[in-house]
Amino acid sequence: MPRWKKILYAVLVVGAAVALSLYVGYLVQKPDTCTDGIERIGGECVGVDGAGYDFGTPEIADVARAIARENKRIDGQPHVTVAMMLPLQSDKAALRRQMRSDLQGAYLGQRQANEGEGEPPKIRLVLASPGRNYEHQEKVVDTLLRMADSSKDRLRAVTGFNLSLDATEAAVKRLTQHKIPVLASRISGDRIANEDTADGMAQQRFPGLARIIPTNRDAAQALANFNGERGRENLKTVLVYDKRPDSYNESLAKAFSGITERGPVGPAPMPFESPAIDEAGSTGNQFTQLANNICDSQADMIYFAGRTLHLRIFALKLAQVGCEDRHYTIVSGSDAASLRQDMSEKDWARLRGEDGEAKVTVQYAAPAHPDAWSAELARWNKEWDAARDRKPTEAELPQYLTEPEAALDTLMKRIETTRNDGTSLGSAPNLEDSRTMLVYDGLVSIGKALRQAQSGGTEAVPSREDVGRQWSLLQSRHRVQGTSGLICLTSGGNAYDKPVAVVELDPGLKGPGRLRFVGLGWPTGVEQPKNCVIPSSTS
Repeated sequence: MPRWKKILYAVLVVGAAVALSLYVGYLVQKPDTCTDGIERIGGECVGVDGAGYDFGTPEIADVARAIARENKRIDGQPHVTVAMMLPLQSDKAALRRQMRSDLQGAYLGQRQANEGEGEPPKIRLVLASPGRNYEHQEKVVDTLLRMADSSKDRLRAVTGFNLSLDATEAAVKRLTQHKIPVLASRISGDRIANEDTADGMAQQRFPGLARIIPTNRDAAQALANFNGERGRENLKTVLVYDKRPDSYNESLAKAFSGITERGPVGPAPMPFESPAIDEAGSTGNQFTQLANNICDSQADMIYFAGRTLHLRIFALKLAQVGCEDRHYTIVSGSDAASLRQDMSEKDWARLRGEDGEAKVTVQYAAPAHPDAWSAELARWNKEWDAARDRKPTEAELPQYLTEPEAALDTLMKRIETTRNDGTSLGSAPNLEDSRTMLVYDGLVSIGKALRQAQSGGTEAVPSREDVGRQWSLLQSRHRVQGTSGLICLTSGGNAYDKPVAVVELDPGLKGPGRLRFVGLGWPTGVEQPKNCVIPSSTS
């Protein structure tokens, strides 16, 4: 064989070997995917999708497809992208149902924003799943930053955020540092918020962040105001709190500790420690000991700073402890809104006891409840009729009740329209857990901010900076009529004097217990002012 052929063959063999090694290396390094654009990391599907992918969660399959169809419908019209960021996988049925409620609110809010009054741009909605407890939020935020810079995607806001965690805070901070507006509809922890000052000039930790849910501090104060008004100031209280690092637990414990008690001095705070948000660990044993100590302390009301799973275990343990004929009221924060979903008929029976009388009632500050406006309006009208011999004029009606009632009526019509056009959302929306209402309000608020930012503009779509500037302008005549209450945002992007729906889980006399709306609590102690004009001391 000629020498040149030997050299050629050698080169080809070496080239083939190099190519093979590169190909094998590519196969080894190629990321495992759940579907196009969605990476599989540690068994979880992480990434951003607007084409109907359900992230392996059958409960959200129908609503994910509904969102994809709406995205396709508005594709040829001027539009921007809004991302809904929250974990979308779980091995727990109750958490999967909560995800469905959140996405139902997102879809209904997207439809309302796209079909309601006002000019384009429309909203293209994408789902951004950062993994359990936001563990892979960095990868998702990387994608969202690219989408914000993309002339095709034009990402203009990120919403969702259902857990007050360090990882959530890191995601919000990085997004806002890159001038991407964030509207948090579900996180109540005080740390993920900007501070409001009298002059409105304080440096904001999260420039471009808006929140439509009261902070834990505001919710705790609203509960204290509510219970004081109801003549419950003579109760002896005790704080039970989770020591596990968790910004929701920490801020709620701090908020409860800051309440000025009007009754007798109660026992010192009682800690426990859980292993994780969704793990019980040894909390059952800890709660048995705490329940005995509470029995000896003569406390009647327990402020509970912990997550829903542990709240359920604590309530059942408290009911089991034989402590004379005592009735306990456990008061907790917004995370308790999902408690009813986790209660079995056996659990309800344990809260009642053998004699059928309620041993434990759980009261919490829900960010919304569908019965709030009709019940409060009925109460208001009753008081009016008792004091006057004429009907109120339209101008005399309480705006802080009538406008949210009208917004809720709009949502109910939107649900009916969705059902009538054959769009399945997986199940009928359950408004009692507040999730659908809050997320819906978030999308409606974003839609209003987009329209206002676009009004009079020369660009096809508003910039992300222009959208972020709108948050503090959503007040007074530009207030948002939310189903959860009037949304009027301060200079720091916080909801001013946003009411909480005080709700009780009442075990009743037999069978499954019921979720009962009790009344509205106001963080300032009084209702929002006319037209939601924010006083200078908080703006």
